[in-house]
Amino acid sequence: MMDVFIDGVGMTRFGKFPEKSLVDIMYEAASSALADSNSPEVEALFVGSQNPEEFTGEANIAAALADRLELTGIPATRVETASSSGASVIEAAFYAVASGRFKRVLVVAGEKMTHLPTPKVTRILAEVIEAYERNSGASMVALAAMVTQAYAHYCRLSQKKLEQVLCRIAVKNHRNGARNPYAQFQQEIDEERYFNSRMISYPLRLFDCAPITDGAAALVLTSYRTDVKVSGVGHGTDTIAVRHRVHLHHFNAARLAAREAYRMADRSPAEIQFAEIHDAFTCFEIIGAEDLGLLEEGKGWKAVEKGETEVDGRLPINPSGGLKARGHPVGASGLAQAVEIVWQMREKVHPERQVKRNDVAVLHSIGGMSNNNVVVIFEKTGTPHTTGFSFDRKIVDARKHKKDPIRVGEEGILDAYTILTVVPEGFPSPLVLGLVSVPSGHRVLARAVNPVTFKVGERVFLSKEEDTFYFMKASAFEKLMFSLRKSLRKAKLSIRWKLR
Repeated sequence: MMDVFIDGVGMTRFGKFPEKSLVDIMYEAASSALADSNSPEVEALFVGSQNPEEFTGEANIAAALADRLELTGIPATRVETASSSGASVIEAAFYAVASGRFKRVLVVAGEKMTHLPTPKVTRILAEVIEAYERNSGASMVALAAMVTQAYAHYCRLSQKKLEQVLCRIAVKNHRNGARNPYAQFQQEIDEERYFNSRMISYPLRLFDCAPITDGAAALVLTSYRTDVKVSGVGHGTDTIAVRHRVHLHHFNAARLAAREAYRMADRSPAEIQFAEIHDAFTCFEIIGAEDLGLLEEGKGWKAVEKGETEVDGRLPINPSGGLKARGHPVGASGLAQAVEIVWQMREKVHPERQVKRNDVAVLHSIGGMSNNNVVVIFEKTGTPHTTGFSFDRKIVDARKHKKDPIRVGEEGILDAYTILTVVPEGFPSPLVLGLVSVPSGHRVLARAVNPVTFKVGERVFLSKEEDTFYFMKASAFEKLMFSLRKSLRKAKLSIRWKLR
């Protein structure tokens, strides 16, 4: 397999561009990368985008971009793995060059989202969620909130401590974004503004969630030697349904991808000097760093408290501002992470967000609800190896995942829950959702009978009506009241049927 290097890179500013089409945005990024290259000649085009058919009504986007770039005649391929498409397109192009088939290829990724109403964007994004969970009212932020709760429970973090840690991540990334001319948000926030932002899905606030964004990024991969090398690529998947996973507090797909990337690069997590981590939600920055072996498992939040992930810290994470501040045009974010890493290695960023050590870096990109993840390792050409391959994170055998149970008892343990205030269309607000483990070892997603506060790890009662599970406080009174309401609804339906 041939070595693969990065030549030119380019990116648009991320934000809202109502006057530009998706092809316009991609063309701008591609033209910038080609202008930055040693040669404008490429043999193939690889395009990443999550869902242009739904977002902009455009299909066959790779051919359309090839035409716009006046590259008609060369192979043009689109890659899609949900929100990791921008990283997956690097993977596809990497192997095309590493195999010897091509010597220079252009890689572009983009998404245009802001022209649509927020509820419609939310609906499109929710299409990557497993059908039952989506139909139960679970949005991406609701599932992320439950994962955040599960992580806090695993680490034995109090609610107050969790909120303080999430706040520090949001403040850090907005500070970095304020020094990034390509970022959607170029204004710092403070603790007061964070805590005054509205709750979206408990415990995640507005400033815990990446925004809706337009933008594109591009780079040229080549077999000709340059100053930056792509040394490792890994890709892993997991179950579509979150409830079917063995663990909720970390992502198996990321660990699979990381192990393969480190093995290919013949490196270890100890050699990584800075990282771009997929922080569509603030807690994912900690979970992702732990999954990649960069921070101690279950204690990554301590590194945040100590300032270790700041630009001038031991391990800078998201010096670009991350998805949180740079913006998150879903299909482009992974490639934007790569562009940031190259700029950092070439020291072409604002001095106040330039990392001190920049020889070896990693990007981590999440697809869907962390079920199609990609990890890519970059290094300055000629950087010596100090440890060789190692990776100690436990990976779950896929055969241990459990699908839905045939029967469910009346009791279970609440593994995680959220109070969703910004709900999908057709659902009441607030909507309380929980992931409940049952005695058979399975887990179900259920709706709370009443919008009350629960405690992760507590015992709850379960009931099922048609295709929907419900959970409630484990008290005889709650169970009696639910039974009475259920009987009353059945009686009303029976009367209506008789009157027809």
